[in-house]
Amino acid sequence: MLGYIIWDTEPEVFSWSSVPRWYGVFWVIGIFLSIAVAGYIFKIEKRQPKEVDELTLYLIIGTLVGARLGHILFYDPLHYWQHPIEILLVSLTPSFHFTGLAGLASHGGGIGLITSAFVFARRKKMDFLWLLDRIAILVPLCGAFIRLGNLTNSEMIGIPTNMPWAFVFTNIDNVPRHPAQLYEAIYCCLIFGLIFYLWHRKRHQWSDGVLFGMMISILFSLRFIDEFFKENQEAFENNMMINMGQILSIPFILLGLLIITIRINKRIYK
Repeated sequence: MLGYIIWDTEPEVFSWSSVPRWYGVFWVIGIFLSIAVAGYIFKIEKRQPKEVDELTLYLIIGTLVGARLGHILFYDPLHYWQHPIEILLVSLTPSFHFTGLAGLASHGGGIGLITSAFVFARRKKMDFLWLLDRIAILVPLCGAFIRLGNLTNSEMIGIPTNMPWAFVFTNIDNVPRHPAQLYEAIYCCLIFGLIFYLWHRKRHQWSDGVLFGMMISILFSLRFIDEFFKENQEAFENNMMINMGQILSIPFILLGLLIITIRINKRIYK
């Protein structure tokens, strides 16, 4: 084990209580930082500050509902068909209890986020693609902290490796593994920096929608690659050439490239 990073962090913040958990704490940090950045963006764009609060509520609800339904439909539909009460993040085994923010799929969250943004834009008579470009800055920022939450939970672990930066997740086993969650957190931070820079410097040069297209195509391309360093989340993935996370990433990559192509061509031929 010499030279490897021993990861023995407990998911609970306090040893004497099951709540709060680090996963939830990182969710909250990501949300509040995203709100702060959104406030700055809307101020620069001369939008009403109260719109940030309303948008935040829409996006949180849409993302959580989409992420939960995505996990149910994409990863374990049979289990939830047999135990429908667990869809509500509660369990009756061995007794009634709240399961916490477990069983959330980021691809479903992405669908829920886009849907809630569309509803918000329609309600506020706001340009949908303009709004998506601003949300594109927030998504990787919040995503980075969610992956740090996964790291503290010792979940979404990587495949075994002998690389010197390998993590040994002692709550799982004593095998050195790729810190796949950390890889994703790092590239999410880099994407946030890139999209924020492009918004700050270049937003008047491109048609609305280009930044969002860039964000999702880059993010999910890197997610596709990152999945090669992860253990499969469900047993049914073991016999697949590519796993469910990679399959679900492909439509987002194609959507991003399609948006970029259409919007750039529209500006060229305008």
